[in-house]
Formats: sequence, C-alpha cells, structure tokens
Amino acid sequence: AGMRFFLQYVGCFFAFFSTGFLIASTWTDCWMVNADDSLEVSTKCRGLWWECVTNVFDGIQTCDEYDSIFAEHPVKLVLTRAMMITADILAGFGFLFLVLGLDCVKFLPDEPLIKPRICVVSGVTLLIAGLPGITGSVWYAVDVYVERSSLVFHNVFLGIQYKFGWSCWLGMAGSLGCFLSGALLTCCMYLFRETSSGRLHSAYSWRKGYSSAATIVTNVHLPSSQTATAKMYAVDTRV
Repeated sequence: AGMRFFLQYVGCFFAFFSTGFLIASTWTDCWMVNADDSLEVSTKCRGLWWECVTNVFDGIQTCDEYDSIFAEHPVKLVLTRAMMITADILAGFGFLFLVLGLDCVKFLPDEPLIKPRICVVSGVTLLIAGLPGITGSVWYAVDVYVERSSLVFHNVFLGIQYKFGWSCWLGMAGSLGCFLSGALLTCCMYLFRETSSGRLHSAYSWRKGYSSAATIVTNVHLPSSQTATAKMYAVDTRV
C-alpha cells in the first residue's frame, strides 16, 4: 500500500508539471528564435499564434498577431496547433482523473476498488496526450532545423535565420513528462492494483462469511414461533 501511494504522488507530480509545460508551450511566443542574435539589435521570436520582437537595449517588446485561424497558414503551423491543443486537453483530463483517484481525496469512499482503476485510466489518458505533444514539438523543431540547414548548405541568406526556442523545448519536456507519468500509473499501478484488489476481495469474503455464519448461529439458537407452537402441542398431548 505504501508503494502504491508513492507511485500515485510521483505520477501526480509529473502530471501536474507536464500539463503546465504543454499549456505554456502552446500559448507562448518562442517556438522559433533568430539564430543571428550577435548581428541583430533585437531578438525575434515566433510562436504558434503571434510573433514578438524584443529590443536588446531597452527590453521593449512588440508583438504582432497572425491572421485569423481561418486564413491560409503553413501546414507546419496548423498541424502543430492542432496537436498541441489536443495534448493540452488530454493532459488536463488525465491530471483531473488522477486527482480524483488519489487515496487522500475523499471521492467514492465506499468503493475502494474504483480508485486504482481511475489511476489506470488517468495513466492511459496521459500516455495518449504525450503522443501528439511530442509529435508536434519534435516535428516543428526538425522542420526548423532542416530549413536552416538547407539555407546554409546552399549559401542562401535571407536576412534572418531561425532556430527552435524554449517554447519548443517546453513542449518536448511536457510530452516526456506525460509519458513518464502515464507509465507509472499504468504499468506499475496495475501490478499493485492486482495485489490490493486481492487483499480487499479476501477481506470482503471473510467479512461476508463471518456475517453469514453469525446469521446461521443466531437462527439456530433463537427459537421460532413454529417451534414454540410445536412444544405447546406436545405438552397438551402428554396431558
């Protein structure tokens, strides 16, 4: 039981920070950052929703939002948005399920066998959430790297060249955290669930058998109305 509690809290720790990292990476503006910052007087960052320019001298930041989501955008941008939003939603639901499945939370106190199952469902949800998150962030980073490498290989300089920034790193870290948390809650928790379920089932069987035995003993020792009537007729017959 102690190891099961430990796995729950460790999984909750990773799920909390992983969900936060995924949400932060989706809604921050530094998926791409200019690589030639030594030659520039400003730092340019591109996110999934807007582009920001920060002056390196006074720190003033100016952001420009992209066009409407219904406008034509690059396939890389559209698919990364979709995968990161999907990962955010799944990770959020997985974390909420995990909170409900913690033994310290008073949810379904009369159903002790439900708690481990909720943790397993939470782990599966987190594993599924990590898949679109890692796919979107790694694909975005690889695309940026390939684009920059191809320009360098062909000696093409367009003024500003980008590399993937800290928002992309947050997406990768959040996705890996979801995988780790999901693995703890599915593989490890399943083994302890089987053990705890067997103990609880044995305890319930013992209690049920004890209650049945007590009922039988009570019925044997307590005389019924039919037995009293039979005794009365037996006395009358003897008289």
